[in-house]
Amino acid sequence: MNWLNVDDIIRSALLEDIPYDDITTNSIISKNTSSSVDLLVKEDGIIAGLDVFKRVFSLLGDVNIELFSIDGKEVYTGEHIAKITGNTRNILAGERVALNYLQRMSGIATLTRKFVKKLEGSNTKLLDTRKTSPNNRIFEKCAVKIGGGCNHRFNLSDGVLIKDNHIKAAGGIKNAIELVRKNVSFVRKIEVEVESLEEIEEALEAGADIIMLDNMDLNTMKKAVEMINKLALTEASGNITLENISDVAKCGVDYISTGTITHSYNVLDLSMKNLINI
Repeated sequence: MNWLNVDDIIRSALLEDIPYDDITTNSIISKNTSSSVDLLVKEDGIIAGLDVFKRVFSLLGDVNIELFSIDGKEVYTGEHIAKITGNTRNILAGERVALNYLQRMSGIATLTRKFVKKLEGSNTKLLDTRKTSPNNRIFEKCAVKIGGGCNHRFNLSDGVLIKDNHIKAAGGIKNAIELVRKNVSFVRKIEVEVESLEEIEEALEAGADIIMLDNMDLNTMKKAVEMINKLALTEASGNITLENISDVAKCGVDYISTGTITHSYNVLDLSMKNLINI
């Protein structure tokens, strides 16, 4: 992870939690006290965000993190995955922010891995979306990759995706694609969202590079993949669940995207315990 892109975000999170002073810790603990504390796993899952966890304490200073696990690894209840040692005030001041990042990233990675496992045996890849927490997209999309998924575009400047409202505003798929071609570099692929077989015909005639099959039932999706016949990449989207993702993949799509992995995950239960003064 490029810390030039994220340090300001982490500092903002620390400032939100410590606007001027940690009045509890600093009332109880002297400035030069040192301690160690364990990072413990309280439920099974996939760990993600250990570098971000470390970075929080690096920005606070005078804290060392010894890791006993790596991102992407399965962790289990009761496992001791890191030891945090250093200035007690800084350890306690950074505890919640560091855990917030680590628990949420691990929750996303854990849910992503469940979806990815459902795709085993197919050639279909799992994509995330832009349905992320404001200002935390870089962390959440990183967690998706750690969980085994792939990243769709990071932002509106990152790729072309012509959606239903763009199509309506442009007066049709063909005109929307032509307008994009006039205004966007030739190196950019053009993806268009379609809801019917008729719209697929129009997208193919206009030369779309990627066709998103939005909220199609399985029978229509199978027909859509046959119609496209590798003339464009295919992406299925809309109402994707752990229960139906395998059936969607059997339709032969290249990609399946879902916002669930970044907006409907459960945080992984982790805790910093067993503080000892040293």
